[in-house]
Amino acid sequence: MKQDIKTYNVIAEEGLALFPKDQYRINQSDKPTALLIRSQDMHKTYFGPNVLAIARAGAGVNNIPLVQATSNGTVVFNTPGSNANAVKELIITMLILANRPVIKSIDWAKKVVGADVSLQTEEGKNHFAGTEIAGKTLGVIGLGSVGSRVAQAAGALGMKVIGYDPYISVEHAWQLSNQIPRAEKLSDLLPQCDYLTIHIPYTEKNKNLITAEQLKQMKSSAVLLNYSRWGIVNEKAVVAALDNGELQKYVTDFSSNTIIGHPKIVITPHIGGTTNEAEVNGAKMAARTIRKYLETGNIINSVNFPTIEMPFEAPVRLTLIHQNVPNMVGRITTILADEEINIDNMINRSRDTIAYTVIDTGMIAESLLKKIKARLLQIPEVIRVRALEK
Repeated sequence: MKQDIKTYNVIAEEGLALFPKDQYRINQSDKPTALLIRSQDMHKTYFGPNVLAIARAGAGVNNIPLVQATSNGTVVFNTPGSNANAVKELIITMLILANRPVIKSIDWAKKVVGADVSLQTEEGKNHFAGTEIAGKTLGVIGLGSVGSRVAQAAGALGMKVIGYDPYISVEHAWQLSNQIPRAEKLSDLLPQCDYLTIHIPYTEKNKNLITAEQLKQMKSSAVLLNYSRWGIVNEKAVVAALDNGELQKYVTDFSSNTIIGHPKIVITPHIGGTTNEAEVNGAKMAARTIRKYLETGNIINSVNFPTIEMPFEAPVRLTLIHQNVPNMVGRITTILADEEINIDNMINRSRDTIAYTVIDTGMIAESLLKKIKARLLQIPEVIRVRALEK
């Protein structure tokens, strides 16, 4: 039984760092237990009922069919915060570049020729005066892993920082300096900003969060940065605001035909999290998350299942994925009682239409365990049952 539980087939997208191969058997199997991916489009890739987990080394999971995965009993994980420092550093870089014509000055200096290079360079610097970010006001929408870091870094550079996040977690709230105030409403934040940076996930609720109405509330001298997700900012509204002098500059990591080539728009090619350190961090975090789930049944950083962490101290752990309907726990525990199985510990959590139950028990003979699993799977609403040994 231990061999079945402790050995997994994990298929990894090429280039992702994994645990040493003596810990996991990694091969191209027709029936993988888990998938570790970065950019692979899972909408076009079949994954069968054997796939217990998919972990993406990154924050966004739009390349994974979540409805299909949930109905299959496949837990989908992401790695929030693994590239947060990389994005933070790029945001600070772009804030400075939005004020200082560094790139233009470098291009100009490359063309300087002649015996009086030093004199030409000294005279030419007057054409490249910029402004400082110290003393300016930065609005930060979203105070999660990235936004909180950006806020702290900008504050350390002498900026006045105002945050806005109606859904901020206790963890990230503790990370923020008490010198960083938070706006209660977006409309309170926008008029104060010299710069506005966005760090929230893309959802239907957040789609077109910044459109013509919000842009009109901002200073005409303001700079807008979007290194969060495409679709959160209405690009047509941004172009119109720039053309009408209602916004100074738009800086983004996402390109489209609507904004490409505009003289007041700076586009980077989706490089927010593209550093060697961030890619390694994401891959390791994804691998550890998968490992924890496969070996203990505990779920953290899932985008389609509830978070559950319970110390694995009993000899046997049963995990059940089932529909979130009334009396499921009662039906499950009745079967265990029928087989005279004592429950040492139990936890049940739900998320939307899906629920997850973890039950720790004493040692169970393998023949009886097979019988119990079969009975549990006869409950129509049960999708998947696993048995783990400590």
